[in-house]
Amino acid sequence: MGIAKTGTGRFFEDFRLGDVIPHATPRTVTSGDVALYTALYGGRFAVQSSDEFARAIGYPQAPVDDLLVFHIVFGKTVPDISINAVANLGYASCRFLAPVYPGDTLSATSEVIGLKENSNGETGVVYVRSRGFNQHGDTVLDYVRWVMVRKSDPASPALLPHIPDLPGCLEADALGDACPVIVPDDYDPVLSGSLFRFADYEIGERIDHVDGMTVEEAEHQMATRLYQNTAKVHFDAFHQAHSRFGKRLIYGGVVISLARGLSFNGLGNVFHVAAINAGRHVAPLFAGETVFAWSEVLDKATLPGRDDVGALRMRLVATKNRPCHDFPYLEGKAYDPAVILDLDYWALIVQ
Repeated sequence: MGIAKTGTGRFFEDFRLGDVIPHATPRTVTSGDVALYTALYGGRFAVQSSDEFARAIGYPQAPVDDLLVFHIVFGKTVPDISINAVANLGYASCRFLAPVYPGDTLSATSEVIGLKENSNGETGVVYVRSRGFNQHGDTVLDYVRWVMVRKSDPASPALLPHIPDLPGCLEADALGDACPVIVPDDYDPVLSGSLFRFADYEIGERIDHVDGMTVEEAEHQMATRLYQNTAKVHFDAFHQAHSRFGKRLIYGGVVISLARGLSFNGLGNVFHVAAINAGRHVAPLFAGETVFAWSEVLDKATLPGRDDVGALRMRLVATKNRPCHDFPYLEGKAYDPAVILDLDYWALIVQ
């Protein structure tokens, strides 16, 4: 009998601190990917929507949406990191380091930087730093995530825990590498859909993004397939019928992209996600539920040596089946039951 040609993926006890894992398969990003991403999330940011708008302010063409880049690189990591995941738990120290354009080819590697078995002995948390590269070897994305992964054998001995020390927030001087110097005077507020620039936003300001989007079963599966993300919890209705929730989970990245798309209403000129400081998937989302979102300006910063763009540190909160006119977030020390995403990120906006 020959050697088995299929694999079951890594379980928690298969990871070792310091492992560096190269991921299959390289992915050339096409204009078709961009079109499908727009169809799924409805993003309207002018810089990513129009080659002509992008060229007018200093880009060679419209860049690929930052979160599409994130999801493609993330998807590369899934078969090796989280194919046996219970849930993706959070993100930190994520930097977008170079623009990506249609025609670029992305690949990824991950390094295991932390491990901690859970008290139930059936799962553990794996911390990885993943990097995405273009065809020239340039790093386009660098981020940390942690994911709860099943153990193959609950009786296997626990590994010594190691939890990495991660910064709560990236400094402003770590931002802006993926944004060329732009020409603010050529940034047309009529075409961008917003009159508001860097100076118009105040620290502590809260913005209800008003609109909601309902996610259908086919849509979230198409979205996850777009990123070649093979996590079983998103696709396999047969096995998920016997899971904790009894049905498929929607990939958390779908929520991030929906909330970012909704944020155009109020943040229309916040055109580039420069970094993700921290992110938490607070609760799951399921097909048929409606996502709403609101944002808070946590901080503002100028970038060293640049007067074309400024940085806004934003909290993006997404809810399910709950409009956000009253900004639902915490109830005491716990999240409001409707909150499903709490994302802390830096974004660039024209000065």
